[in-house]
Amino acid sequence: MVVNAPVDAGAAIARGVSSRTHLLSENERLKAENLMLSTRSQRYASLERENERLRGLLDSSVIFDQDVIVADVLAIETSPSARQIVVDKGSNQGVYVGQPLLDAFGVIGQISHVGPFSATALLITDTRHALPVLINRNGLRTIAVGVERADELHLSFVSTNADIKLGDLVVTSGLGQRFPAGYPVGSIKDISVEPGSSFTTVVVEPSAKVGRSRQVLLLGPRPNSFEDERVSALDPR
Repeated sequence: MVVNAPVDAGAAIARGVSSRTHLLSENERLKAENLMLSTRSQRYASLERENERLRGLLDSSVIFDQDVIVADVLAIETSPSARQIVVDKGSNQGVYVGQPLLDAFGVIGQISHVGPFSATALLITDTRHALPVLINRNGLRTIAVGVERADELHLSFVSTNADIKLGDLVVTSGLGQRFPAGYPVGSIKDISVEPGSSFTTVVVEPSAKVGRSRQVLLLGPRPNSFEDERVSALDPR
């Protein structure tokens, strides 16, 4: 027993290490799958709310199945002059400039610089970022821009008589050929009008955990061109 004790102890340690490695690998796989499923459910929830508004057009134009890349966030910069993150995927994994990023809750930004093994993404709350969006309830189109506050977006050029309500869901419109339509951007949390102003100040609270997400999804290239989608949307079949 004394002679065999070191051998038995070594075997027990090896089994423990192997089991822990397997559990860590399984944990990472399950986290990635959960992130992908959460992102897919966003689009279904968005489409369910607007099924009474232009159902045929949206059903024919929105693409559900896209290639995605799961990436870990390596660094976060949220200074007033720049709000961006660095992810652990680069050109060697197919990442490209302009590629949209999402977390499990909504749109988070887009790739602005790509290296071989990592990439930098500009967050939607950065003051240099502008995103074509629409109000999910009525289809009103506008632009969501970053402002000085890191946890807010503003909607640009919204007229004072626009049909906007607190709590309205704001989603990507698909215009601009960067972000596919139907992904959550945020919800309206404040509406105000300055005396004498022609436009309403509309404040949006982002759906995504901007600057706090540990993992993100990079959406792959869309299978069809936007021109093909416009043609198919007008086809009565």
